[in-house]
Amino acid sequence: MAISHSLIIPVYRNEEFLPEVLQVVQEFAAQRDGAFEVVFVVDGSPDQSEQWLLDHLPGCDVPSQLIVLSRNFGSFAAVRTGLAAARGKYMAVMAADLQEPPALVTDFFRLLEKGHDVAVGTRASRDDSLAQQVPSRMFWGLYRMLVNPQMPPGGVDMFALTARARDALLALDEAHSSLVAQLYWIGFPRIEVPYDRRARKHGESGWTMRKKISYLLDSIFSFTDIPITLLTLMGFAGTMVFLLVGAGLLAARLLGMIAVPGYTAIMVTILFSASLILFGLGIVGNYVWRAYENTKRRPLGVVRTRVTFGSPRHG
Repeated sequence: MAISHSLIIPVYRNEEFLPEVLQVVQEFAAQRDGAFEVVFVVDGSPDQSEQWLLDHLPGCDVPSQLIVLSRNFGSFAAVRTGLAAARGKYMAVMAADLQEPPALVTDFFRLLEKGHDVAVGTRASRDDSLAQQVPSRMFWGLYRMLVNPQMPPGGVDMFALTARARDALLALDEAHSSLVAQLYWIGFPRIEVPYDRRARKHGESGWTMRKKISYLLDSIFSFTDIPITLLTLMGFAGTMVFLLVGAGLLAARLLGMIAVPGYTAIMVTILFSASLILFGLGIVGNYVWRAYENTKRRPLGVVRTRVTFGSPRHG
């Protein structure tokens, strides 16, 4: 029996979760009667996740792949690597911290089998503190406003897709982009599945504010023209302001109201113009840098080790 369903699990600082994750994986495999595989992608994790998986996957009666990246390339690179290695017709991505209910994977697979090409999980609620919820809501609200209004209010952490949707997604070989935004961009039939996000049992999430800001900027510069539009509007507004101010100063000079050119007006004009130029250069520079990064054609992740354990059972 060939592999029909693949589960991709990126791993970074998740050693404490792996025993429960492996138990969940075995339950999935039992449901699929040997036609299921799991693909673990260790994204340069500094803990003992790699060694734990090397010790326990050989004794697990589940076809599996262990892919170890040479360093930490980020979750999107890890997911892309896992998707590229997956052998199933249907593929799902699950976080190793188990904050999203594993039962979503079963729901995803059922929907894909019915004809949907993409299924995404949307948070109906989350069991987190108010200090965690408020920044998250602000971030995703800003993301929906600036990047993609179709994005669920809580973002997307789990999704599944068919092999043809996977191929279309991986064809978008862009550095410093958003994998989730790309998932929406490819435009395959998509369905959303609500779920209640669970509290994290161990450690702290690696989804820091710095990574959120970087993710937001990557999405803005990759999927919208808002920065260029903003720069154009600022330039237009600045031009109108200076035309009015200039006309006023000229009229005052002709009427004898200004005997000596004003130092304050000159300095304000120079400072404002210089600030506008620097702001514009920063925006244009971001586009140029991202375009330059894509011309390098570097892989988004480098595989150091890849090991396959077990094989699908033949009926």
